[in-house]
Amino acid sequence: MAHISYEGDVDPTVLQGKRIAIIGYGSQGHAHALNLRDSGYHVVVGLPEASKSRARAIADGWQPVLPGEAAREADIIMLLVPDQHQRAVYEQDIRPHLADGKMLMVAHGFSLHYGQIVPPTNIDVAMVAPNGPGPMLRRMYSEGKGIPALWTVQQDVTGQAQALTLAYAHGLGCTRVGVIQTSIGEETETDLFAEQVVLCGGLTSLIRTAFETLVEAGYQPEIAYTCCLQEVKLIADLLYQGGINQMHKAISDTAEYGDYVTGPRIIDQHTREQMRGALKDIQDGTFARDWILENQAGLPSLLAMRRKDAEHPIEALGRRIRKML
Repeated sequence: MAHISYEGDVDPTVLQGKRIAIIGYGSQGHAHALNLRDSGYHVVVGLPEASKSRARAIADGWQPVLPGEAAREADIIMLLVPDQHQRAVYEQDIRPHLADGKMLMVAHGFSLHYGQIVPPTNIDVAMVAPNGPGPMLRRMYSEGKGIPALWTVQQDVTGQAQALTLAYAHGLGCTRVGVIQTSIGEETETDLFAEQVVLCGGLTSLIRTAFETLVEAGYQPEIAYTCCLQEVKLIADLLYQGGINQMHKAISDTAEYGDYVTGPRIIDQHTREQMRGALKDIQDGTFARDWILENQAGLPSLLAMRRKDAEHPIEALGRRIRKML
């Protein structure tokens, strides 16, 4: 049974007087910085001079400093640059300033789990990973609500790592709804698996293939787009609100019957085997190795796939339909 902590389980005062450096000001970075500031904590934003995010940070009332300066002056350093850039930023700007008793934090375990970052033994190491994009984290906090998060302490040198990590999650607003204790490995592997198999890779491939099947059979592309892509949000909202069983109660009996008899034809034994293969590639580091090498080569495969994806007929059609609506 997962261990879930709420606001009453946290002492937020342990962060008072601590200097928190947020390195990066993208989707997660801006939300962490603003939420923590609004929670009354001392926050500094670290950005390179050439960062595209500097203008946004300044507009939000920050005076960004260089990442190395932020890390040197901070007690807690949250690294929120993209996974593929974390090693370089860590080695250049953070590692030289990891004095005894500081805390290094991440919001996703990729770099720690796959050895891109190897922290020294004289600091605390922890993770707070909100279960949603930064804009949602910020919006829900501003509305007095929150989104769940996963958290863990990988290394506790000071004896305060758990208290500080939970206080950080509290500062984000996540303990308003509950934070689940995990491990770096579990968070990393389940997150990558869900992205690849369901949320991104699985869903987009399913949508495109269903669209292509209807169009090839002679149905109007606009209708294929509407029923295979646009209506996904309606079902996703039902799933979010009440789970699969509640979604079944909200749809027609015909749709529910079709779910039971056709779903297993699409997600069959072959698909299960492919899912297990994808999970194995994540667990043994194959995916991480390939992604690291892809970055070192200048992203040729990613850019090619991105161009091909943008040229799919569903994209031009979607732009036209969304304008109409």
